[in-house]
Amino acid sequence: MGFNFKEIFTATMILFAVIDIIGNIPIIIDLRKKVGHIQSEKASIIAGVIMISFLFLGASILNLIGIDVNSFAVAGSFILFFLALEMILGITLYKEEETNAITASVFPLAFPLIAGPGSLTSILSLRAEYATINIVIAIIINIIFMYIVLKTSSKIEKIIGENGISIIRKIFGVILLAIAVKLFTTNIQGLLHN
Repeated sequence: MGFNFKEIFTATMILFAVIDIIGNIPIIIDLRKKVGHIQSEKASIIAGVIMISFLFLGASILNLIGIDVNSFAVAGSFILFFLALEMILGITLYKEEETNAITASVFPLAFPLIAGPGSLTSILSLRAEYATINIVIAIIINIIFMYIVLKTSSKIEKIIGENGISIIRKIFGVILLAIAVKLFTTNIQGLLHN
């Protein structure tokens, strides 16, 4: 199994939907307001390294600590669920730590926003079906797109405006909630049948 455009395209679209780059724009803008500056290159590189490392080592790491993919996905669905609630209800559930531009670029931006439980679980699922090289290319395409969004978030904010961002945030909050529920229901069945 080698280089395959169809696999690259499908894997790219799946990761694009799960990472939800467009839906993350309001979160990125919020973060930038809090910390003043986001290190786009650092966030993108770290997220890419986490995702590619997880592609090769994820299943082994989870097996080593005695966690199956289903448990990991269910845990991930809770994080996505709470992030979605924040977006829809306009509340803050996560305690605000003293974040600066460096830590914000890594957490929560690179992880768990870009390389989050949803995308990491998807990578493991894709690995069962697609050639590794195609998944790596799909990850790189998504990281490049994420980098562009991070770099242009202030311009995007000016174009969309405050109300536009608020509407997008709520819409994508509902989509993220749906992804969280799907991730939970799909994987809880796997856990219950074990």
